[in-house]
Amino acid sequence: MKFKADIVGKRKLFYIVSVVLLLAGVASMLFQGLNLGIDFTSGNKMIVEFNETVDIADLRTALTEQGITGSKIQELDNGSYVLKTPELTQQSEEALVNALEAKFGSLTVHSSGLIGPSVGAELKKSAAIALTLAVILMIVYITFRFELHFAIAGVLALFHDVFVVVAVFSIFQLEVDSTFIAALLTIFGYSINDKIVVFDRIRENLVKVRKEELAGLVNSSIAQSFTRSMNTSISTLLLLLALLFFGGQTTRIFVLAMVIGVVAGTYSSLCIASPIWYDIKMKQKGNHVEAK
Repeated sequence: MKFKADIVGKRKLFYIVSVVLLLAGVASMLFQGLNLGIDFTSGNKMIVEFNETVDIADLRTALTEQGITGSKIQELDNGSYVLKTPELTQQSEEALVNALEAKFGSLTVHSSGLIGPSVGAELKKSAAIALTLAVILMIVYITFRFELHFAIAGVLALFHDVFVVVAVFSIFQLEVDSTFIAALLTIFGYSINDKIVVFDRIRENLVKVRKEELAGLVNSSIAQSFTRSMNTSISTLLLLLALLFFGGQTTRIFVLAMVIGVVAGTYSSLCIASPIWYDIKMKQKGNHVEAK
């Protein structure tokens, strides 16, 4: 059955839903901020290698038994483990090494040191630069391929998607680490693809149906793109949900952010980006599409 919905006619309702969520996110950011992980605050980083095979789950349990919570554990290709923990004193670090050695056998500490907040500042700076370059290049590309109005609508919808993810993490105080930054950049790239598909269909219909009312044209373009958008999003979500529930602890923040981003991106592609383009175009062209 073909999808039919008056998205343009109900666009103010969609705008209100998005604004309410974004305002809740802004309020949460102002009053409680983000729950920054070790990557953005101070903590200890230790690289250890065990003579015997050690499971990450058992290693995490061992840290918890020492009263160390919120740690991050990553297995390297050479069999070593990177342990990121809250800031430890010299005595606490030595006690941790002794406890690990007692439980898992002899080990080698390849490096150990304090992670300062400057590392997090560098991550945020790099992410801001990458995001700025991505926005500029997307505006240039979409303007060249379509027109500036599409670029403006697309970028506004992209910022909507990214901020929805940030808002949810702030509201529920989910931990933010370096993989969260990677997820935001990935969402930015993923979401624009779906929006371009809808924009491309609108552009095609503008040429084929020159006298159709703009609202009907946008609605029919969204309907024609709906099945493809939903199939892409559902197949992506199934994989992400499998990783979320059955994947490792290390990638959980990244996957959770991606799940929220894919849902927000699909919603904005169908209900936010195209209506924004419609509003911009209506102010310029009036109620009907002009012949080209």
